[in-house]
Amino acid sequence: MNRNAVVDGGLHFPSQKELSNVDVMVIYKGDAGYIGMEDRATLDAYLRRGGGLVSIHDALCGPEPEYFSTILGGAKKHGETNFTLEADVPYTIADPSHPIMEGMSNFTIKDEAFFLMTWAKSPEIKVLATATMAATRSAEGHHGEVVPQIWTYERQLVPAPTGQAYRAFVWMQGHNYANFAHAQVQPMLLRGIAWAAKRSADTLMTERPARGGGRGRGRGGD
Repeated sequence: MNRNAVVDGGLHFPSQKELSNVDVMVIYKGDAGYIGMEDRATLDAYLRRGGGLVSIHDALCGPEPEYFSTILGGAKKHGETNFTLEADVPYTIADPSHPIMEGMSNFTIKDEAFFLMTWAKSPEIKVLATATMAATRSAEGHHGEVVPQIWTYERQLVPAPTGQAYRAFVWMQGHNYANFAHAQVQPMLLRGIAWAAKRSADTLMTERPARGGGRGRGRGGD
C-alpha cells in the first residue's frame, strides 16, 4: 500500500543521522523506556526540533516512568503488575471532536489494558479515550478503575520563537496483532501518525498508486 509516506524501521534506537529527516517516529517495542544516556540525548534533540512520536502498547514501559512520562505524557514501570492481560478493553471516547477520533464511537476489543500509570503534570495529557479495567487476576484490586488508554501529549522544550512544540500520540493496546486491522483502530492509528507528524489527520487515509520507496520522512520501530 502507498499512503504518501516513506517508512523505515529497525530494532535499535535510531541514531541522530537516521532521525535527521524524520517527521514522526513510531515506537512498537516492549519496554522502550530502557534507553541509555546517548539515546536520550538523541531523542531530546529530535523532540527539541519538533519531531513527532507515536507509542503503541507497552513501548512506554521502563525503569524510570517519571522520566518517560515527560516524553509521552504517561508511562508505567517495568516489573510492576500493572496490566489486565487478555481481557475486554471497553473504550469510552472522551473527545470525539479531536481529528484523530473522527467518526469514532465507543467500542470494545480483546487486548491488554494498563493501570498504575505515572502521568506528566506540566503539561498534562489530552485524553482521547478511557477504558474500565477488567476483573482479571493480574488486575486484582484495580477492577473497575477508569484509566486513559488513548491520548495525545504536546510539549515545547525550546521556547518560541526558536523551538517547536512536539506532538506525541499514544495507543496502549496492540498486544493482539489482529486489533491493528479493527475497523475503528486502523484509521485511528493512521490519523494519529499523521497528527503527530503535524500533517492533516487525513494525510494517510487514502491509498495511492505504488511508487518507488526511499529513506527518511518516517520511522517505525518494532
